[in-house]
Amino acid sequence: MAELEFWVDGMTCAHCERAVTAELAAVDGVADVRVDVASGRVQVTHDAPLSRTAVERAIDDAGYELRSWSADLGG
Repeated sequence: MAELEFWVDGMTCAHCERAVTAELAAVDGVADVRVDVASGRVQVTHDAPLSRTAVERAIDDAGYELRSWSADLGG
């Protein structure tokens, strides 16, 4: 298992947390998602390589914007 950390703009409440968590959990390879609304920090544990495009799309589909990455995912 590996962990990826990134920051998302626009989250303000528990609904935001649930939306981001649900969209990211549906991405192939994602095993766990932890969201801190106050800081915008999202931690994803994954057991397969993640596509940067898939992660960005999931965040966009939830209605939010990816701000920055802890590491380059490629793809």
